[in-house]
Amino acid sequence: MTTGTTTSMAATMTNPPIATGPAQVPVTGKTFAPIAARSAPVKTEGLVAWVRMNLFSDVLTGLMTLVVGGALLYVIPQLLSWAIFRASWLPNFEACRVDGVGACWGVVAEKYRIILFGRYPFEEQWRPLVATALMLALLVGSCTRAFWKPWLVIAWAVVLGLFFMLMYGNVLGLSKVETDRWGGLPLTILLASLSMVMAFPIAMVVALGRRSSLPAIRTFCTIYVELIRGVPLISVLFMASFMFPLFMPQGFTIDVLIRVLVGITLFAAAYMAEVIRGGLQAIPKGQIEAAATIGLSYWQTQVKIVLPQALAMVVPSIMNNFIGLFKDTSLVTIVSLYELTGALSLALNSDANWRPFKIEGYLFIAMIYFAFCFSMSRYSIWVEKQVNKGKAR
Repeated sequence: MTTGTTTSMAATMTNPPIATGPAQVPVTGKTFAPIAARSAPVKTEGLVAWVRMNLFSDVLTGLMTLVVGGALLYVIPQLLSWAIFRASWLPNFEACRVDGVGACWGVVAEKYRIILFGRYPFEEQWRPLVATALMLALLVGSCTRAFWKPWLVIAWAVVLGLFFMLMYGNVLGLSKVETDRWGGLPLTILLASLSMVMAFPIAMVVALGRRSSLPAIRTFCTIYVELIRGVPLISVLFMASFMFPLFMPQGFTIDVLIRVLVGITLFAAAYMAEVIRGGLQAIPKGQIEAAATIGLSYWQTQVKIVLPQALAMVVPSIMNNFIGLFKDTSLVTIVSLYELTGALSLALNSDANWRPFKIEGYLFIAMIYFAFCFSMSRYSIWVEKQVNKGKAR
C-alpha cells in the first residue's frame, strides 16, 4: 500500500462523509409506528380553571357544589329582599313596624352617633371623629412600606399625644371629658392598636426568656405564660378593674382605662409569646452554632439570624392573635367601658321604641368588625408573601 493511499484512508476515517440526502433508517424487519399525539395541557389559570379545580374536581365535590349552590340560590334572594328591597331606611320606628317591611336600618340612622361614640358629649363628638381618623391614618401608614422610616416612631408619639389631647381635652380651650365617658369606635381602636403594639415586644422577650439557659429567667417566663393562659380574659379584666386597686396605697388610684389596657396587653403578650416560641424552635440549631463560630454575640444572633426567620414563619399565627385581640375588646363592657358592642346596647336599652330592632344594630356592628378583620387578614397575606419571596420557585 502506497503512502498516498494510506493518507487518503486516514483522512476518510477522521472526517467521514456528510450525508446530503434523506436520513437512511436501517431496516430491522419491524414496521415504523409513529407516536400518537398527546392532548393539549389543561389550562390552570383563569376563572374556568379555578372553577374546575375548586368546585368540580371530582364527583363528590361537584355534587356538594350543586347542593350548596342551590341552597344559596334559595336563601340569597330572600335575604336581599329583607335587607335591601323591603328595608326601611328612615329614622322612624313607626315605619319599621308596618306589615311587610323588612330590615329596619332606621335604627342605625337614628342611633349611629351613640353607637360610634358612646357616651361622649354629643356637641363634642367631632373630637373623637378627628382622633379616630388620625389613628387610622397612622395605622395605615405603619402598614405601608414607603413609611417604614425612623420618623415613624416620632409620628406614633405625636399622633398618640393628639389622640389623648382631643379625647380628654382640658387643654387649648377643650372641655374635659373623663375616660369613663369614652366609647364606641375610638375606644375599640385605641385598645386594640395600643395593646397590639405593646404586646409584641413583650411577647418576643418572653419567648426568648422561655428558651434561656438561665433557670431563673426561664422559670419566671414560664410561670407568667402559664398563669395568664390559664384564665379567661374576662377574669384578667375583673382583676385589673376591681381587685388591683385594693392593693394600691390609700388615696392612690390608676385610671380604669389604663388598668384595662395593661390587662389586655399582658394577656395578648402571653399568647403571642407561645406563637413566637414555636417559630424559634423551628430554626435549625446549626445556624445558631454557625453564628457563634463567626463570633456573633447572643443578641446579634437573635436579631440578625434567628428572629427574622422565626417571625416570618409565624406571620399567619401572629395576625390571627391580632384579629382575636381586636374582637376581644368587646369584653371591656363588663367594666363599664362601652366600646362598639357596649355602645349599641347603651343606645337601644335606653330607648324602648328602637329596642326590638337589635338585629339590624348588631349587623351594623358586625360589618364594622368584618371590615377591620378582613383588612388585617389581607395584609397578613401580603406580608407573608413578602417575607417568603426568597423561597419562591
